[in-house]
Amino acid sequence: MAESLICNNTQSRVSSVLNRDVKQFGKKFMFDSNEDTCWNSDQGESQWVVLEFPQPVKVSDLRLQFQGGFSGKACKLQGSAKEEDLKHIVDFYPEDNNCLQSFPIQDAPLVQRLKIVFENSADFFGRVIVYMLDILGEKFL
Repeated sequence: MAESLICNNTQSRVSSVLNRDVKQFGKKFMFDSNEDTCWNSDQGESQWVVLEFPQPVKVSDLRLQFQGGFSGKACKLQGSAKEEDLKHIVDFYPEDNNCLQSFPIQDAPLVQRLKIVFENSADFFGRVIVYMLDILGEKFL
């Protein structure tokens, strides 16, 4: 049974934060379950989010909610064991809207680190705004 793999011990990093204003637009707001807060990247191509899990996981579903007009268009999911190089898992193409979108991941490898790359954005300046990010799957010890 798939469960949320993001917990208090999951570490996250992002490519940028709008105007470096982490108090208002920081990465923590993707995981706070508050529909009024978000991570807002600064401008530029190839924005990204990296997640490091406390144990190996097998991903079955990626869930994202963007702000319409600021969604990723061509995106990819990469993963690896803790210290290994990232390897391509899947490409995905979100719709440009405000809805929660789900991307099933077939035959994902066991990983401890994930990177979601927003190669380009619906925004002319390359900004990405994410209100919610969740990774579903199984935890392994």
